[in-house]
Amino acid sequence: MNPQSSSDLVLPDSSETFAALKTQSKPPVSDAEMMQAVRTLLLGLGEDPDREGLRDTPKRVVKALKFLTQGYNQSLDELLNGAVFHENANEMVLVRDIDLFSSCEHHILPILGRAHVAYIPNGKVIGLSKIARICEMYARRLQVQERLTSQIADALQGLLKPQGVAVVVEASHMCMVMRGVQKPGSWTVTSAMKGVFADDAKTRQEFMDLIRHSPKFN
Repeated sequence: MNPQSSSDLVLPDSSETFAALKTQSKPPVSDAEMMQAVRTLLLGLGEDPDREGLRDTPKRVVKALKFLTQGYNQSLDELLNGAVFHENANEMVLVRDIDLFSSCEHHILPILGRAHVAYIPNGKVIGLSKIARICEMYARRLQVQERLTSQIADALQGLLKPQGVAVVVEASHMCMVMRGVQKPGSWTVTSAMKGVFADDAKTRQEFMDLIRHSPKFN
């Protein structure tokens, strides 16, 4: 199998917002300004940011947030690195139980879950590890689950032009578990179906049967 040249690919990750992020010459604020903001939050909570246990907290928080949102600094072109191949396969390819760690854009609290991703090739296949990396790239941004699910499906559809794409994401939102309604054990399920998965009930049901299980996150 020969890798597909990146110049032949139509990359769907080219929104104006993302393009603006990628072309910025420097972050809009410095690390020092971000750390000062965290210090202000600690003061607002009634804490003493100069006490021993909190002295380095602003620096740690900034470093952690940058790691958790590193998907903003990634693109599909860089991530793929040519791992799209010409292949005459035409049966479903499924990668299930892909661990996801994201952050809710409303409260910046964790979203923990799994993604199940399938596609039916139409002359091209993608390296299996790249499917997991695509999921991770979009998860490592401030998200809502509905958008995350659609972004994964749109990315594969744009990259491969397959016969169809199916994505199901199951996740637990700490903004529901730790605050608000405080409902531990609740799971949110979202799906995006394209091509034959949307049009053919039998194909869609095959996918759903293959991923059926009780949601569990270790």
